[in-house]
Amino acid sequence: MKRLDDFRLQLGKHELVPIMVGGMGVDISTSMLALEAARLGGIGHISDAMVPTVSDRRYDTSYVKTKLKQYKLNVANSDKSSVKFDLGLLAEATKKHVDHAMAAKRGDGLIFINCMEKLTMNAPKETLRVRLASAMEAGIDGITLAAGLHLGSFALIEDHPRFRDVKLGIIVSSLRALQLFIKKIARTNRLPDYIVIEGPLAGGHLGFGMDWAQYDLATIFIEIRDWLAEQHLNIPLIPAGGIFTGSDATGFLTQGAAAVQVATRFTVTNECGLPDKVKQEYFKASEEDIVVNTISPTGYPMRMLKSSPAIGDGIRPNCEAYGYLLDAKGSCDYIDAYNREVVLHPDAKKIRVWDKTCLCTQMRNFDCWTCGHKTYRLKDTSHLLPNGDYQLLSAEHVFNDYLHSTDHQIKQPALAEKTPA
Repeated sequence: MKRLDDFRLQLGKHELVPIMVGGMGVDISTSMLALEAARLGGIGHISDAMVPTVSDRRYDTSYVKTKLKQYKLNVANSDKSSVKFDLGLLAEATKKHVDHAMAAKRGDGLIFINCMEKLTMNAPKETLRVRLASAMEAGIDGITLAAGLHLGSFALIEDHPRFRDVKLGIIVSSLRALQLFIKKIARTNRLPDYIVIEGPLAGGHLGFGMDWAQYDLATIFIEIRDWLAEQHLNIPLIPAGGIFTGSDATGFLTQGAAAVQVATRFTVTNECGLPDKVKQEYFKASEEDIVVNTISPTGYPMRMLKSSPAIGDGIRPNCEAYGYLLDAKGSCDYIDAYNREVVLHPDAKKIRVWDKTCLCTQMRNFDCWTCGHKTYRLKDTSHLLPNGDYQLLSAEHVFNDYLHSTDHQIKQPALAEKTPA
């Protein structure tokens, strides 16, 4: 019986273990998690979501404070069009984040950065170009273009010295999206090095509408695999979303996938950036606790735990400090939703906003508990301890279980000798 370890991912000159740990922001897929994946011979992701904010937390910088000080007189103003990111500081923060990971890399694996197009930052093209270029200049092994169609992203960096050297991949959720992307980048004479096919059971933002349940990853994978074959395009395919066991992964590789992207099971590892108390929420979740809603200002549906503090919270927009989702006109759907509720409840000390959330602040505070559909199965991967919590896992344990398991079995870790008080 085949195991995932019987396969290898050939990505250019690199022969890799066929496991890609997906990018999770904000600072959920930490450099520590990415480094473990690379050390074990696979691919790990760091995320470029809100990098200045992450840098302040991790490296004792003050990018957020500096930006807030510059725009503090605009806090009470609903018009955020004047709130801009300093491109030089954005480049500095991105390089610092990537440098930190690449300097510590060990093993034969690779470290990629997940780059979200929907982080429009009140200057979509300018800020995206800086983020991509800075990551390449800092030596990142690869860039995964996520959260958007990225129809113009290749053009933004085609004059960069590393454009044909760095590994560039795209996340798509349909054949149509891939076809649009391939057509748009044709003039750059450069194809993606890999394609992540993300199905409807993935965590966080989805590339589907609220009819997501009508789709399935296996069907989308086959459609894309067969179309690429018809076009004589040999691009590694990496399915993602709902791949919970090594057997799930092996099933895709026997059908022609080059690797799999996985993330949910790594959210409850020591290396993951979520606070431990939030990891316990993931462990304890039932299937009924997981919802797909439209509270993200990006316009994409999101999957999360319905107990997320972000749902219904009416926090004042903090674009002067953050502002990562401001569009090219300085607008954000949450600002509109918040202002509507303020008008409707002028005497309220605290308002509630149910249809949208301030995603920047909530993700920064780890209060928007995005998750994969199979999060409810996490409790089966560990031990329930006497204090009512579940034992956290190591990334190495989860990685190796994917590699070696058969018959959809999940190996639990050795029981910790000492349990938390």
